[in-house]
Amino acid sequence: MPMDSFNKKARAFMEKTKRSPGFICRKIWKVGRDDPRRAIHALKVGFSLTLVSLLYLMEPLFKGVGQNAIWAVMTVVVVLEFTVGATLCKGLNRGCGTLLAASLAFIFEFIAREYGKVFRAVFIGASIFLIGTSTTFLRFFPKIKKNYDYGVVIFLLTFNLITVSSYRVDDILKLAKGRTYMIGIGSGICILMSLFIFPNWSGEDLHNNTITKVEGLAKSIEACVTKYFNVEEPTLEIDETMEDPIYENYKAVLDSKSTDETLALHASWEPRHSGHCHKFPCQQYVKLGGVLRHFGYGVVALHGSLQTEIRTPRSIRLLFKDPCIRLASEVTKALMELAGSIRNRRQCSPENITEQIHQALQDLDTALKSQPRLFLGPNSPYNTPKMLAMLTTTARQKFEHHLSNMNTDSPSERKPKGVSETEKRVLRPTLSKLAITSLEFSEALPIAAFLALLVELVARLDLVIEEVEELGRVACFKEFKHGGDVVVDVERRTKTEINVSSFATGE
Repeated sequence: MPMDSFNKKARAFMEKTKRSPGFICRKIWKVGRDDPRRAIHALKVGFSLTLVSLLYLMEPLFKGVGQNAIWAVMTVVVVLEFTVGATLCKGLNRGCGTLLAASLAFIFEFIAREYGKVFRAVFIGASIFLIGTSTTFLRFFPKIKKNYDYGVVIFLLTFNLITVSSYRVDDILKLAKGRTYMIGIGSGICILMSLFIFPNWSGEDLHNNTITKVEGLAKSIEACVTKYFNVEEPTLEIDETMEDPIYENYKAVLDSKSTDETLALHASWEPRHSGHCHKFPCQQYVKLGGVLRHFGYGVVALHGSLQTEIRTPRSIRLLFKDPCIRLASEVTKALMELAGSIRNRRQCSPENITEQIHQALQDLDTALKSQPRLFLGPNSPYNTPKMLAMLTTTARQKFEHHLSNMNTDSPSERKPKGVSETEKRVLRPTLSKLAITSLEFSEALPIAAFLALLVELVARLDLVIEEVEELGRVACFKEFKHGGDVVVDVERRTKTEINVSSFATGE
C-alpha cells in the first residue's frame, strides 16, 4: 500500500514536470503579449548593465576607476525603472543624496583631521549619531516621505560609508570622488536610456488607466441591468472558479488608489513632452480617480442586487424593463463619451451628455407612476378595498402555505427535539426568509432597491462629468465642437434632480 501511494505521487510529479516547460512558455508569452513594453524594458536593463560592466571588463577603464566601478553597476540595478518618471525620481534622488553626503563627509573629515586621533574618533562617532538621528526623523515628514525618501536613505547610507571609511583611509577626497562619479555615471546611463530609448511615461499610463476605468464602469452597468432583466432567473450560487466579467470590469476602479497616486507622483518628475508642452495635471487625474471610485461603489451595490435572496417575480420586473434598460444605456453612452473625450484630449459637453439621460429618467418616472400599488402603503387613495383585501389574502395564504409545509413533513424528515447549535444556525436564515416573503410588499422591495441604485448612479454621474470637465480645463484640452460651433462655456454645471415625492404621490 505505501508503495502504491509512492508510485502515484511519482507519476503525478513526472506529469507536472513534463507540463512545466509548456506552462512556463505560455506564461512568459502572455506577460509579454499583454504589454510588449515589458520586453523592451527588460532589453534596456540588460543593455545598460552590459554598458556599465565595461568599466570592469576593459583594462584602461578599470585602471582609471578601480573597484569603485561596482557602484555604477549597483546604481543601474536599483535606479532603472519601467517609466521615465520613476527613473528620474530615483536617479535624481540617488545622485543628489550621494553628492550631499560626500560633501558633508568631506567637511567633517577636514575639521576632525586638524586635531588628534582620539578626538577624530569621538568626532566621527558624534557626527554619525547626529546625522543618523536627524535624517531618520526627517523621513517622518509627509512631504519628504512622499517625494525624497529614497534620496534621504541614500544620503544616510553614503555618509556613513564614507565617514567610517575615512578613519582608516588617508585620501578621503579620492574615495568620495570615486564613488560619486560612479553613481553619477550609473544614474546618467539610466536617465538617458529611459528618456531617449522607447520611453514609457507615467503620465501616459495614468491617462490610459483613467480611460480604462471609465469604460469598465460603463460595461459593468450595462451588464448588470441586462442580466437583472434577463428572461431566466439569475442564480444565487456564486462559482468562485469562474471569473465574473462584471466584477472584473469595476475591480480595477476599486483597487486604483495606490496606483493612481504612485503614477501621479512619478509623472510630476517627468519633463513636458507633449506637443503643446502643457504641464501634466497629475493631481486632477487623482481627483477624478477618487470620484470614479465613489461611482464604482454604486456599481458594486447594483451588482449585489443580482444575488439577493428575495426576488421580484419576472412579471413585475418586465413592467420596468424598457425604461431601466434605456436609462442604463444612456448612462453607458455618457461614460463612453467621457472616456472618448479624455482619450482624444478634448473638452466634453455636459449638455449633450445629460440631455438623453434626463429624458430616460422621465420615462422611468412615468413607468413608476403607472404602477402605484406596488410601492404605496395601505392608506394610499390608489388602493381600493378590493385591492387591499386581495393583497391581505395573498400574504395570509403565503404564510399559511409555508407553515403547512413545515408541519406536514413525514416523521422521518422531521428534526428531533434536540437540535444542535449548528443546525439552529442553518435554520434561522431559512425561517427569516419565509417570514420576509410573507410580507405584503416583499415582491416589490428588490425592484425598488434596484431602481433606487440605478437612479443614484445617475446622480453620481454628475460628479464624474464635473471632474472630467475640470480636467479638460486644467489640461488645456481642445474645445468641444458640434456642427462647426465651438462650445466655450465650460464652467456651466448641470445637476440631475429627481423628484422622489412625485413617485410616492403619483403626481
